[in-house]
Amino acid sequence: MKQFSFILIFIWTFSSSICYSQMENSAIKEDFKPSSKNQPGKEYPQVNSQGYARFRVEAPAAQSVNVSLGLGGKGGTDLTKDADGVWTGTTAGPMDEGFHYYHLTIDGGVFNDPGAKNYYGSTRWESGIEIPAHDQDFYALKNVPHGHVQQVLFPSPSTSTSRRAFVYTPPGYSAESSKRYPVLYLQHGWGEDETAWSNQGHANLIMDNLIAEGKIEPFLIVMTYGMTNEVKFGGLRDFKIEPFQTVLVDELIPYIDANFRTIGDQDHRAMAGLSMGGMETHSITLNRPEVFSRFALLSGGIYTPEELKNSPKPDLIFISAGSKENPDRVRTAVDALTEAGYNAVSYVSEGTAHEFQTWRRSLYELAPMLFSK
Repeated sequence: MKQFSFILIFIWTFSSSICYSQMENSAIKEDFKPSSKNQPGKEYPQVNSQGYARFRVEAPAAQSVNVSLGLGGKGGTDLTKDADGVWTGTTAGPMDEGFHYYHLTIDGGVFNDPGAKNYYGSTRWESGIEIPAHDQDFYALKNVPHGHVQQVLFPSPSTSTSRRAFVYTPPGYSAESSKRYPVLYLQHGWGEDETAWSNQGHANLIMDNLIAEGKIEPFLIVMTYGMTNEVKFGGLRDFKIEPFQTVLVDELIPYIDANFRTIGDQDHRAMAGLSMGGMETHSITLNRPEVFSRFALLSGGIYTPEELKNSPKPDLIFISAGSKENPDRVRTAVDALTEAGYNAVSYVSEGTAHEFQTWRRSLYELAPMLFSK
């Protein structure tokens, strides 16, 4: 596997998602509302218009409660106990817009917040919170025709089991029985699974809204689990791409082409991934350049003209990152690719780090370029 910036690609989501500013010294607005990621009927956690988060946990017998988000003495937000045994606290500063994972540490034990819904990240089900974004309209649930996200189980002889994938089919797929579609194979990050792009990333809503606005030609999205061997955090240098490459290229793609109305050729097939999924995209597109014609790395490294020179020239190379990650490296890489004659595009998500708001925005920018009219 080629060496590139693993530190960037696999940076722990929690450590880079918090944005503290001069607002720490300003008054906190008391316009808190329940997070959109709360369990039904639960009032906490709450968020305000400045991006602060407030938590409330009932734990009368506890001696300490800490929330992994925010800035506090234990690397998060320490909550304070009142006379009724209720712990409350507010992050010391505002957080980046968008989705964040978090958990509670109560007397040294790690727990999920009973007020929040759970999302698979960091190799476990974590609590989730949503900080409203100024541009959240592009992934909002709207009164437009919606596609479907369906689970499929496909045979995988190489791993001696059946594996799971989720397939997004656009509005009208079932009704237009003769129409065939291009396909984007879209990979999650380390510690996540094949549910991440729909649940945390809202990929289906992004697609529905773009299609409703006439900004893209409809296509399928296929999302599958990117791990074929268990690699713990810190050991990702040992990850071997070949087993997953076999699953994706030799097992999943033929299954999708056989069971869905795809245009099953290189010209109508793209691959993209965030973070670790970008590493997988980078490796597989270089190893099997005849399979995909469009490549996208979302906070997932870069391509260089040197490593691409012996492969068929892709129709599109898209490289993105948050402005708090490595924007100069992304722009410099794309400039070099463009100078070498490649159709390369860079995108930088302003005000975000290695987190889902960066990747939501990246997909929104990428999708209209993939299979344009």
